[in-house]
Amino acid sequence: MIERVQSAMVGLGAGWVLWLMLVLSIVSLAIMLERGWLYWSLRDDVPTLMRDLGRLLRGGDLEGARRRLEQSPSAEAAVVIAGVVEANMGFEAAEEAMAGASALQRLKLEKRLAFLGTLGNNAPFIGLLGTVIGIVGAFAELGKARNATMQAAASAVAPEAVMSNIAEALVATAVGLLVAIPAVAAYNAFQRVVRATLANTEALQHLLLAHLKATGHPTADVEGEMEAAAARVERPSKAHGKAKAAKDADDN
Repeated sequence: MIERVQSAMVGLGAGWVLWLMLVLSIVSLAIMLERGWLYWSLRDDVPTLMRDLGRLLRGGDLEGARRRLEQSPSAEAAVVIAGVVEANMGFEAAEEAMAGASALQRLKLEKRLAFLGTLGNNAPFIGLLGTVIGIVGAFAELGKARNATMQAAASAVAPEAVMSNIAEALVATAVGLLVAIPAVAAYNAFQRVVRATLANTEALQHLLLAHLKATGHPTADVEGEMEAAAARVERPSKAHGKAKAAKDADDN
């Protein structure tokens, strides 16, 4: 069994590992560029946005706050807009709407980052696999040289073949590290961007929720409308009951 595995490893060589690492590096680079472009397109001056939003909320201008948020391309603004839209339905409705929008934005921001993290953790092991295959090939060449009938020919051929396999093994390790290091660096950098964006989003959410909780007008309006609707339904029912009672009295 061991001989079969060794023969297969020597026959395939470490070349396929290098091709695999090349493909993974191209995919990794494409993801880095795509994520970098996304985060760049979503950038905005969040402190200024927060000041403008606070000023508009203190003035009771929810429509103006909505227009100001719509002018921002940031993920933070997209979340808070959901709360402003539902503000007339009350504090809890706005909070739930922003929680749902925040979950969607988080999925958008973290998309494909798992690939970078996985590649960064496993690329060195893939390179190590190529190294092991190269070392096995080197030892196989040494075995052939030892079993050769002509010692002179073996001494001339064996060193070249052994060195070739060892060089291939070292190249596989180096390529694995070259793929892993940028992937890990990009993953950590992008995770910092995601955490900062979510923190800014939470700050803007609390600003809107504090305004809604302090004023209490949206909740009061909704409750008043519900009570008025219930009263309108109840009044015809009472009138119908009185009319029926009067009719029964006349019949008696």
